[in-house]
Amino acid sequence: MSLALQFAESEAKTLLESLMAQEQQLLQVCETSDNEDAIADAGNDLVELRLLLNRVRDAAVTQFGERVLEFSRAAL
Repeated sequence: MSLALQFAESEAKTLLESLMAQEQQLLQVCETSDNEDAIADAGNDLVELRLLLNRVRDAAVTQFGERVLEFSRAAL
């Protein structure tokens, strides 16, 4: 079973930025927590998230180009 979705470039950017932020949060837990259970849970989630992130990133770059990975909030 699979799920197919279509995104506009701005939506793909939002999704990628959110996934990357979640990746950093999970990595922070893995690197700083003293709780072994929290580290194990975050580590497992991090593996799954990175697999998803890689698929989404590859598809977004193929569709929209490298600019889809630019998240700057600076005025143009």
